[in-house]
Amino acid sequence: MYPNREGGDGVERIHLMPAPEDNGRRLDQYLAEKLPQYSRNHFQKFIRNGLVTVDAGSAKANHRIRAGERIVIVLSPPKEIRVVPENIDLNIVYEDGDIAVINKPQGMVVHPAPGHESGTLVNALLYHYDELSDLNGKFRPGIVHRIDKDTSGLLVIAKNNFAHSKLAEQLQKKEVSRQYLALAEDNIKQDSGTICAPMGRNPANRKKMAVVASGRNAVTHFRVLERFGLCTYLECK
Repeated sequence: MYPNREGGDGVERIHLMPAPEDNGRRLDQYLAEKLPQYSRNHFQKFIRNGLVTVDAGSAKANHRIRAGERIVIVLSPPKEIRVVPENIDLNIVYEDGDIAVINKPQGMVVHPAPGHESGTLVNALLYHYDELSDLNGKFRPGIVHRIDKDTSGLLVIAKNNFAHSKLAEQLQKKEVSRQYLALAEDNIKQDSGTICAPMGRNPANRKKMAVVASGRNAVTHFRVLERFGLCTYLECK
């Protein structure tokens, strides 16, 4: 799809939506082809610095795009986000010379972004640690993976680039198991099961996820822990 530009608030953004023939292409390659005035290296830097989003979420250069995804590139942010240390308490459940495991509370954003420039986990990490990995750019020191603002849970933080690369490799190979506890609406009659469906941004509410034809395939295994009539308490993987 031909890029659309907008910049009414002083920020120049380019909006792209891949076509079916673009399915499976790397994000950085796709962007360099659509906007040849910028090199692939430029786009890799934009992505590392959080200036490219896919369906309103953070992206990686090697992300395999799908038709219908909404890609936004911010070319001229209104101001530089300053990532500064802040004295915020951390619940550290494990730590050694290479990693730290942090229990992130509900309501805390993982890394600074427009609208969330302070009070993030990264601000706290910079206060508590002198050395953190920098493979994900200056806005995400130590951050290997993330969970949503309104989700509490464990995050593994890398103190150096070697640990970061090994953790990222384990995540990519699915050698790390992730478990979540969730409350689901309605009384789920099955004691356990597997849900396999394409997930993407809800077209009616971009802050929510939904099953959409153009979404990325997601597999969730669930087990019922307790039923409460109008909702069900689940363990999900």
